[in-house]
Amino acid sequence: MRKMLQSVSVVFIAVALLAAPLLAQAGGGQGGELKQKLAALKQAAAQNKQRLQQYQWVETMQVTLKGEPKPPKQNLCRYGADGQIQKVPIGEPQQQQQQQDSGRRGRLKEKVIEKKTEEMQDYMGQVKSLLALYVPPDSQRMQKAFQAGNASLNPGAGSVANLVFKNYAQPGDQMIIAFDTTAKKIQSVNVNTYMGETKDAVTLAVQFATLPDGTSYPQQTVLDAKAKQLQVTTTNSQYSKLSQ
Repeated sequence: MRKMLQSVSVVFIAVALLAAPLLAQAGGGQGGELKQKLAALKQAAAQNKQRLQQYQWVETMQVTLKGEPKPPKQNLCRYGADGQIQKVPIGEPQQQQQQQDSGRRGRLKEKVIEKKTEEMQDYMGQVKSLLALYVPPDSQRMQKAFQAGNASLNPGAGSVANLVFKNYAQPGDQMIIAFDTTAKKIQSVNVNTYMGETKDAVTLAVQFATLPDGTSYPQQTVLDAKAKQLQVTTTNSQYSKLSQ
């Protein structure tokens, strides 16, 4: 009986040794393709960010609250020395003066407006912080998701590959990047995430465009927070190179 068990064990070990290279080859094929495309995506994103640092542009933010569009706000944007985007408001002093003039018509009405304005400004601050987590996609976050087993690859049309990242910036979120592997450019980014302590569900849809020198940029970002009946459309335009 002991000899029979030993023989069976030897057979199992032999089969396992023979199967291991085949399994590794199969698993390595899938993981290898994902790793290859992720490396190309990270390289393209990093190089493109460097090119964008040569530009300044105008950001136009349009807020629609409960179906009612608010006056758009604009910022002049450029990258700072720390690699973060710096924004200078365009035309806000005049808008603030108009608000102050209208507020003098009644103190009670002014307090109500100020409270609502503060709440909206606070929420919009959260919106901007949330956008910065996903746009533009961050190479380190993508690599971290990959190493944690939270990245996968879905085929797209033609040369486009859809790279899916879960738990990318927040636990439970998901980001899908449509990456043209031939042109080495991001076509779009779609995100399912949430905002604030109440974890209100938020979706992001980002469409990219290309400047004449081949630099790509997020042309339009639409954030939809249904719980707040809030939609924020951010459009980037008027790109111009900074003087050296």
